[in-house]
Amino acid sequence: MLSALLIAVESSTRLLDPTRGFLASIVSPLYVVAESPYLLSDTVSDLVSTHAELLQRNQALQRQLLKLSQVTQQYVALRAENDHMRSLLGSQGRLPYEVLIAELVGIVPDPNTFQIIIDKGTDAGISIGQAVLDAQGLFGQVVEVGRFTSRVLLITDSDHAVPVRVNRNGVRSVAGGTGDMGSLELENVSISADIVEGDLIETSGLGGRFPPGYPVGVVTSVVVEATSAFAQVLVRPAALLDRSRHVLVIFAPAEGEIEEQQP
Repeated sequence: MLSALLIAVESSTRLLDPTRGFLASIVSPLYVVAESPYLLSDTVSDLVSTHAELLQRNQALQRQLLKLSQVTQQYVALRAENDHMRSLLGSQGRLPYEVLIAELVGIVPDPNTFQIIIDKGTDAGISIGQAVLDAQGLFGQVVEVGRFTSRVLLITDSDHAVPVRVNRNGVRSVAGGTGDMGSLELENVSISADIVEGDLIETSGLGGRFPPGYPVGVVTSVVVEATSAFAQVLVRPAALLDRSRHVLVIFAPAEGEIEEQQP
């Protein structure tokens, strides 16, 4: 009966508003404290969820970046190989006879010789003595042939020699290997020979084994000693002996054809 009376008084006079406001101000902090564990739990859950999503997204981006990096590397490698093959084809275009593109597949592990192995052999028509070029110049010659592979002796090997001439004036000599990957030496050059630093040395075609007019290297030094009858002439090879991956094996024409091509 009393509660009904209080409700009637409250609804008609609003006399209890101050009391209700006072009680609400006291109870509100209690509600906050009571709700805080739930609010904190929701916030932490949201943070954990957001962090996990960010980690997943980051991992996905890293995987995508790795894939793109792989594609980029393949593109760069393919572009470099394409440029190199174009250079080889350009070299082929300068030669008046048949050639065969081969790929380097191995290096002979002997410190006393410079030899490589290519992926063409007797099945492709390769024979001992054929000249080998890369996109820059004379590379070497075939010294051993198997059915599917061949061994090539590089021009800088101490056992290799090739007839050459000076492009500027036609002075002839023989370029022998020194056993140094970056150097050749012209043999028995007279101290009066007109050869200077910077001269381009090219194959002369004499002997019929090497095609004429193909770059062998550039003269890097000419040393004349008073007590010697010959000058020491060093040549830097034109071919990229330690970097080329593809080479051209030359099928030289008959000796008579070579003589007709010489200037």
